[in-house]
Amino acid sequence: MRVLLDECVPVQVMSALAGHEVRTVGRMGWAGKKNGELLRVAATQFDAFVTVDRSLAYQQNVRGLNLGVVTLVAHSNEIEALRPLVPRLRLLRFRSPCYGLTFRRLRFRVPPREGERHVHNGRIPL
Repeated sequence: MRVLLDECVPVQVMSALAGHEVRTVGRMGWAGKKNGELLRVAATQFDAFVTVDRSLAYQQNVRGLNLGVVTLVAHSNEIEALRPLVPRLRLLRFRSPCYGLTFRRLRFRVPPREGERHVHNGRIPL
């Protein structure tokens, strides 16, 4: 699978995805491109786009793009916070060989640490 890592994703995620062809936005020379343009260009050369930008899913319409978009959700974008999500990312197959299905958006969330409470929709769960 050809995977493009967004600028905000630590490059250490690249080594965790051994077996896939992984590039970064910076390495492709696309740093600074607006999200819409970046996704359109990425769809021509990659199968998946990995980001930690939670607002991307709300700002961009990926319909019609032949590109899977994965948002890694953690308390920060540091590799230590994202590391628990990497095994799930490794197992992804964006195209089903039987049906040619493409996952448009997937969100992987790190569960809260013991004793930690997360805000959800502006409310703190009790």
